[in-house]
Parts: sequence; C-alpha cells; structure tokens
Amino acid sequence: MGANPLGWAGYGAQLGRARSVTGGDEAVSWERRGDAVAISFDFRFLGGSVGTATGDLIEEAFAEAGSEGLPVVSVIATGGSRMQEGMASLRQLQRISHLCARHAEVGLPHVSVLCDPTTGGIWASLGAGADVVLAVPGAQVGFAGSRVRPGPDPAYTSEGQFDAGAVDLVVEPAELGGVLGALLPLLMGGDLRPASVPRALGLTDLPADGWAAVERARAAERPRAAAYLDDYFTARVPFSGDRAGGVDPGMLCGIGLHEGRSVVYAAQTGTANTPAGFRTASRVVRLADRLGLPVLTLVDTPGAANDAAAERAGVGPAIAGLFATMATARVPVTTLVIGEGGSGGALALASPDQTWIAPDAYFSVIAPELAAAILKRDPAQVAATADQLKLRPQDLVDLGIVRGIAGP
Repeated sequence: MGANPLGWAGYGAQLGRARSVTGGDEAVSWERRGDAVAISFDFRFLGGSVGTATGDLIEEAFAEAGSEGLPVVSVIATGGSRMQEGMASLRQLQRISHLCARHAEVGLPHVSVLCDPTTGGIWASLGAGADVVLAVPGAQVGFAGSRVRPGPDPAYTSEGQFDAGAVDLVVEPAELGGVLGALLPLLMGGDLRPASVPRALGLTDLPADGWAAVERARAAERPRAAAYLDDYFTARVPFSGDRAGGVDPGMLCGIGLHEGRSVVYAAQTGTANTPAGFRTASRVVRLADRLGLPVLTLVDTPGAANDAAAERAGVGPAIAGLFATMATARVPVTTLVIGEGGSGGALALASPDQTWIAPDAYFSVIAPELAAAILKRDPAQVAATADQLKLRPQDLVDLGIVRGIAGP
C-alpha cells in the first residue's frame, strides 16, 4: 500500500515537516537496548499517530525480539490512529495485536510504558495488551482522547487507570530505568523447579484444639503476607489490577527473586477478597504459566467477599476462573497457608497437590461460627464445632489435605 493510501491532500507535506522537526522517518523507532528491544514513540511526529509505515516498524521490532528471544519494551506517546490514512491506519491495531499475541505464544514478555498522552487504539492494543503496564505520573491515558470525550476526568490519567486495575505501577520518569532494570531479568529468569516453601514466621508450636487454631490465626500479632514476602524475596516488583476495572488491595501479586531465580506470587492479606482479587491472581498465574515461571501463593482469608457488590461484580465466576487457572497451570505452584483458610475463597488460591500450612494457621470448609449457624447450633457450641471441623494444621496433615507444616 502506498504512503498516501487515501490520496489525502497535503499529507506528503505534513510528513516532510514532521521529519524535519523530529529528525526521524516515522512516529516510532526501535532499537536493541541491552537484553531487550525498545519501541519508542515521538509525539512530535504527527502526534505519535500510527499509519502503515509505523506498523511496518513495529513489526520489525517484534521480529527482531522474536528471533533473538528478547522481551519488548514499548515506550508510548500517541494520539492514536492517523486520520490521513483512514482505515489503512486503523487496521494496524489488528496487526499490532497479532504481533503481541505471537510474541506471547513463544513465551516472551512485553512491557509497556505509558507516557503523555497514550490514547486511542494504541492504548487499546500495544499499551493495555502488554504483560506489565507502567505509566508515568499525570499522563493522559484512555481510549478516548481529549478532543473526543465529554470533558476532563481523573479516569483518563495514569493514576485513574491504576485505580481501575489497568496499570500495574505509576513510576516517576527518573525511576523507570531502575524499575525496568529490575523487572525484565525477573520476567526472563525462569526455570521449572517448584518454589520452595517459605519458613514459618510466627508461632512454631501446634494448637491444642480447633478453637485455639482459629484464635491463633486471627491474632493481630500474627505475621501477614507482606512480612512473608519481605522475608522470602530479595527483590520484587508488584503487579496490580485485574484488567477488568478492579483492584483488590487484599491480594498482593507480583514477581520476585528468591534464591537467585524468579518466582511469581499471589498472596492474600487476611481480608475477604473481592472478584478483582481473584481475577488478578488468575492473571498473574496465567502469566507465569506462559513465561515458564514457578508460582508461590500465600493463603490468608476468612473467605470471599459475600456482599451484594461482590455478587454484582461476579465473585462466583471470578473464583471459578481462579480454580480453572490453578487446575490447568503447567508450571509448579507452591502454597503456604499462613493464617485463615476460609472456604472456597481460600481453596481457590491453593495448589491442588503442593500445599503446606504454618503452625498458626487453619484451613476449613467454613468458619466455625458460620458452620454453627448453618447447623442451627447454639453460639456456645462454636468452639466444639471448630474441633469437629478438624481444621488444625496437624489434623490437615493427617487427613492428607496439606503436605506438611512449615518450620521456622
């Protein structure tokens, strides 16, 4: 297809001026930078817009990365598709999405960096379609650009997209090099040995009865997920958001370095997880599966959120999706129950065959209070019900539910 497929009057002169201003041939360029291929947009070139020649350059970049087995980093500043090339421009979105999908199929990561602005179809393909999405503070980010939306709104910013679960990290420009320098080796540093079981950080003796196990798991002083992650990893980069409009701070996800190799993690923090939390966990386990990285999960929740908002947001399908993701993962998943293991909201994050438990944790079909209520028992029978549920660490070992009890 020619350089001016629509015969747009004055388009050639516009390209000439853009080349004179930027010193480049197109709105994007690419180069090999260390152990990655970097695609860079120049907003001065017709607003960083994408046409057929831009698509050619992006395809060259992905071809180079694929042939050399390298990750791609897309540094984006664009207003979207180039009007002067009409549908020939818009079709580049399908082309770019195909390139991203092929790159993913061969187990190579793609990181996007959203600069100001990142709007239109490039946000909805190259930007949002990356495995990990970084953004600089205050950048305009959205499918609708400023000239075609009703008015200003925080939703159309890096911070707004982070709050909506579409951006993993908002990073100051001066810190981008350091974050990418830490992240890219982690994404490429996998092997298929299972992640080792974290050491127990809390109590080391075992509870005398079921209710004691529950009380120990609920104790305010018990170590939570953040303490376990800090103890386990020498470095880590967090991921955030379910890519479907939600964030759950009660599900900590990311990738870290443990004993010199990369491990992807999903960790509950002791709260009732929302659908966004379960979808975020599914997202990172799928990423680990594609990149060939082992997974560590930390179970600690009284159960899934069960309010009306959670039902409207699809808590059942979200949990079902996580069960399916865990069941079909081809990489090893190691689980440690570190606190409350409440019902299906806890089990969904647990490895089917590689689950351990800390001495100050429990795992149960349901919380003892709820079990007593369902069975129409007097509240005074809650402690006895906890015993009957066989939820202590040693009971779970005897039942074959967990592989063992973590040591200090």
